[in-house]
Amino acid sequence: MQTKTIRKHTINELIEIMGDNPQSDDLHVHISKNRFEEIPITYPFRTDNFSILFVVSGSLKIQLNLINHTIQNGEIIPIKPNAVVHLLKMTNDLEIIAIGFSAGFIIKNSFTKMEFGAIDFFTRENIPKLKLDSKEKETSVFLSNLLERYNGQQNDENNFKSELIKYTFGLLAIHYSSIFKKNHPNLELSLTRNEELALRFFKNLNLNFKGERSVKFYADNLSITSGHLSKVLKEVSGKTASQIIDDTVILEAKLLLGDPSLSVAEVAQELKFSDQSFFGKYFKKHSGYAPTQYRNIKLTQTNN
Repeated sequence: MQTKTIRKHTINELIEIMGDNPQSDDLHVHISKNRFEEIPITYPFRTDNFSILFVVSGSLKIQLNLINHTIQNGEIIPIKPNAVVHLLKMTNDLEIIAIGFSAGFIIKNSFTKMEFGAIDFFTRENIPKLKLDSKEKETSVFLSNLLERYNGQQNDENNFKSELIKYTFGLLAIHYSSIFKKNHPNLELSLTRNEELALRFFKNLNLNFKGERSVKFYADNLSITSGHLSKVLKEVSGKTASQIIDDTVILEAKLLLGDPSLSVAEVAQELKFSDQSFFGKYFKKHSGYAPTQYRNIKLTQTNN
């Protein structure tokens, strides 16, 4: 039996939904220019690209992995691959700039150490939204428009297209990174060895959490012991490997239970539990609620 799961959109699918013309396979700059009469995507979705969401005017209420954020005029928030995005509410005067880019774009462009360090700002866990002042906002809009222009050109229009895209993107990344560093001067952006290992774990977890819930599987994949993996993750994130795996599974379960068209049995099947009873016990142990109880609470909150 096929079950529904949270939709995953490619960058090209998002381009089509937003009504844009394709620019390139690994980078796209969307500038809305107040074209939206309603929210273009009303359901939760994932994308496998990095995204930078900048609200130029108005405000947007957005949910990232079940956490609500209100992004207002002059604010920016990064969105990482596989995050569950749900657009909830927008004002009539909403204007946004959204830049989506793939890991392949970063690899292909061989950024310098400074540029790569700036890009690292957008790829880290728990980065808050940034508030830009009027001059920072003006610079952001200018560079984004320039990047869109270069990225939309045909190769025969400009012999230096790839260089212009690379350095404009790099300058924009450094611009945002410098704003973050100004607001958070004591937070180091460069990745330590343990942080690099943690990022590799998170990437592996995103790919396999539905079928693999044992710490040993992920430790073996990283060629380290289970104990060392948990120690590193505890140091980097404050949680052990087992806790992070459970949190990831429970988050996905909550998202799926929020879809009333899916039965609890179908949710259990989607998450590859052996049966509904085992899933129910696991969910209650880690969330404090039985699946049906959680669903009823969620539906009541939605209707209110």
